[in-house]
Amino acid sequence: MALKAVLFDFNGIIINDEPIHEQLIEEILIAENLRPKRGEFRKYCLGRSDRACLSDLFSRRGRVLTESYLNQLISRKAKAYQQHIAQMAELPIYPGLEDLILKLQAANLKIGLVTGALRSEVEIVLNRANLAQYFAVMSTSDDLKVSKPEPDGYLLAVELLNQEFANLDLQPSECLAVEDTPAGITAAKRAGMQVLGVANTFPFHMIQRQANWTVDYFWDLELERIQEVFSQEKFQPTVTEC
Repeated sequence: MALKAVLFDFNGIIINDEPIHEQLIEEILIAENLRPKRGEFRKYCLGRSDRACLSDLFSRRGRVLTESYLNQLISRKAKAYQQHIAQMAELPIYPGLEDLILKLQAANLKIGLVTGALRSEVEIVLNRANLAQYFAVMSTSDDLKVSKPEPDGYLLAVELLNQEFANLDLQPSECLAVEDTPAGITAAKRAGMQVLGVANTFPFHMIQRQANWTVDYFWDLELERIQEVFSQEKFQPTVTEC
């Protein structure tokens, strides 16, 4: 078995925008005459799609959202996010990210993105940061109704890469996922992938207990070591529930 592809999460891995999302979610709750509660965003939203996040937050308050109204809330938040990003003088892209991507390219590894964010949110960031050209495929919440920790987004990315590259014959076990949350790590492992955990959002010791490899910063990654492990063993990922 060899490492063939690296699949990145978006929020908390590409861009440090979790505080922006928390603010926008709180604004939605307040506009709906609901009071934000401390710790809820971290528990119900980190690593998950807006659809899953908002559904859970409203359900905990005894409100069931129709599909139509939920879509309106998601659209409202997406517009606010894009406006916020457009007003920023400099995007908070994580340091060392582009250097890592270039290292992956030099190793002839396919690069994709798997996220619960909307494609419009992803594209505005990647285009402005001049990173869009590096990602061969993207699996976003526009493509699937389910959210991490379900594995569907990662499995879709494998399918898309196989469609994009003839004769790749990519299997989930030949992919490395790059994640920062328990929900994301669980999703990748359920898909049959190994995981690089980056301690951007949760403490190193929490991520280390769940990921196969853990780093504080992208420049700490030893790609050659990971490739060696892939080439030497047949890995069976252990699923850690979040």
